Amino acid sequence: MKCRSSMWLKASLLIAVFLHGAGTTLAAEAEISLDRLVSEALSNSPEIARASRRTDAARALVPQAGTLPDPWLNFEYSELNEREVEYGIRQEIPFPGKLRLRGEVASKEAEQSQQEIEAVRRRVVAQLTSVYHELSLTYRSLAVLEQNRQILIDFEKTARTRYVLGQSAQQDVLRAQTELSRLLTRIAVLQQQRESSQAEINRLLNRPPRSPLGRPISVPLRPLRTTLEELSSWIERTSPMLRGQASAVERGDRALDLARREYFPDIELDLSRRHDLDMRTNGFRLMLSIQVPLYYRSQQREGVREATALRSAAQHELQATRQELLFQLKDNYVRAQRAEQLIRLLSEAVIPQAGLTLRSAQAGYAVGSVDFLTLLSSLLTLQENRLELEMETAEHAKARARLEEISGELP
Repeated sequence: MKCRSSMWLKASLLIAVFLHGAGTTLAAEAEISLDRLVSEALSNSPEIARASRRTDAARALVPQAGTLPDPWLNFEYSELNEREVEYGIRQEIPFPGKLRLRGEVASKEAEQSQQEIEAVRRRVVAQLTSVYHELSLTYRSLAVLEQNRQILIDFEKTARTRYVLGQSAQQDVLRAQTELSRLLTRIAVLQQQRESSQAEINRLLNRPPRSPLGRPISVPLRPLRTTLEELSSWIERTSPMLRGQASAVERGDRALDLARREYFPDIELDLSRRHDLDMRTNGFRLMLSIQVPLYYRSQQREGVREATALRSAAQHELQATRQELLFQLKDNYVRAQRAEQLIRLLSEAVIPQAGLTLRSAQAGYAVGSVDFLTLLSSLLTLQENRLELEMETAEHAKARARLEEISGELP
């Protein structure tokens, strides 16, 4: 009897010490706000910087595309029957309209790249917000389990005392010990999830993975303020993905016009001046060359087919993007609505009722009218309901973040 009681006592002390240490760590951490993290991510994110540099490169192509090719300077000295010197300039001139269309194609590419910056910014903010609420969920879940740890330790002590006095069975003590061990396992899992979430946030902030972060500030529930129809109407004018795809379609239109204009020949102008050194006479030469589209069947015609296919692909991509965004909008809107309903039900009905059930079971167990299994089941039911409330609160916040990423507005 003494050996078994000693083993139970040691196990209880080990669990209590481990979990008390975890709770002390949570309490000692400084708090960090989401707004501060978002501001840092927008300033330091390598994804945003990469998109910005690509846009700078695309903008630099616009003036290049609309500029004439560099001219050639010619110099020739000949000494046959007479000594002659010839020098001049040669310039290639595309058919009228080609340079303008090339510049417009490059300009639409730059517009599409510009929209990519905003899309990346929104994606980074949405990812950061989602991971922030995941991290907040682990902290709040750990707090729930820490409270239950204290209650379970009291349960285990009570069951052990009743067992020593012969008022309850040994299995009550073993069940309490088992639930304490299971709680220890769940806490270990949550601690791993907390470390992973912190590393993910540091990645988005462009920090080393093990940089200290802090404890998230609890964000109050913000119910949806807009309808699904309003959000759907916003994305046509606010979604950078749709605006970027629209620019791609316009680029396809310009590229098709340019491909059709390739049927018309470019010209080359060669102007040179001659000096006869022996006769001491001067003259000039003007030569006009025209590029003949002789192989139009395998070049220009196929170029038009290529441009037509790319333009059609851009149109289909625009429609596919629109349908995907509308689906994501509906899916996350429904998720947020469901979370609001469950949060209201859990906080106003289920959890208060589970709390009353637990208190009633505690009172009944104290006088012997309720068995330990009923008491333990009441505690675990309340625990799961509280954890579900925290999970739905996090899911609601993450769904709102995705809605804001898609629509560009606070839903």
